[in-house]
Amino acid sequence: MPRVLVPALTTPPARPVGGSVRAFGGETMGTTWSVKAVLPATTDLPALEAMVQRALDAVVAQMSPWEPLSDLSRYNRAAAGSWTTLPAATATVLRRAIEVAERTNGAFDPTLGALTDLWGFGPRPFSGSPPEAANIAARRDAGGWKRLALDGDALFQPGGLRLDLNGIAKGFGVDQAAAALDRAKVTSYLVEVGGELRGTGAKPDGQPWWVELERPPTANDAEKTVVALHDLSVATSGDYRRFFDHDGRRYAHTLDPATGAPTTNPTVSVTVLARDCMSADAWATALTVMAPDAALAFAAEHDLAALIVSRGPAGLEERLSPALRAMLD
Repeated sequence: MPRVLVPALTTPPARPVGGSVRAFGGETMGTTWSVKAVLPATTDLPALEAMVQRALDAVVAQMSPWEPLSDLSRYNRAAAGSWTTLPAATATVLRRAIEVAERTNGAFDPTLGALTDLWGFGPRPFSGSPPEAANIAARRDAGGWKRLALDGDALFQPGGLRLDLNGIAKGFGVDQAAAALDRAKVTSYLVEVGGELRGTGAKPDGQPWWVELERPPTANDAEKTVVALHDLSVATSGDYRRFFDHDGRRYAHTLDPATGAPTTNPTVSVTVLARDCMSADAWATALTVMAPDAALAFAAEHDLAALIVSRGPAGLEERLSPALRAMLD
């Protein structure tokens, strides 16, 4: 039997009447997106799909480092001493990123763009081998979230600072897709973008949107965990998603801001449940940078519902934060 997580609800989700579950989706952010929603038969499905796609396209147009004309790329190219006015949505994401950076003492850092490229996880061509220590140090010293100066929606470029919002933007994309459905008066849906999800409402049979938490590929025999997603989001950060191998060592895409290099702690993946997916995404990224025990202590102190999977002497080990244990049915 799987482990079952149920969030505390003041009132249960209302059972929808007069609709059926319909599915649609598309592509975004180098991955796919999908929606399952309870909709009446008269719903203009292509129009609804186009609304969600437009919301996701806006996130890409503003925050993608792979798009040379994006607002993020424009800031990264800005001259030292200049100010760039960001779209309101980008400024919202950056403010949240700075908050998480402050609370994690820099374990989450939205200014790792130059290092991300250097290690081959950005849009620039990569040699396939780890960079030299001097190059790492130079880019690490040029970055740092404490160099960020955001005045309203205007961001100062002190020189050489390059944003990378990949640890938070996909979660924000989930939230924006959900907001598009909300504007269309859809009250029961499950949104997924590249494995990150947000759910609200119930299905026609009264059941919530049940989803299985992502597990590392090597954890196939581990106990499954399913959660009822009602007004709740989930994001997972894992070292198995993007990586390269060199001389018998694996280098994962999550960078430790303190070293400017991929993390070396035994954490394999971190899953976080939160009301908004932007926060779940950022917290999952930050906790992946921390050692497993430190991540668990941080999650407990900040009331984060987190599942931390790490390598141990006997194989993979799981740590459940108190907030996540409180959801166990």
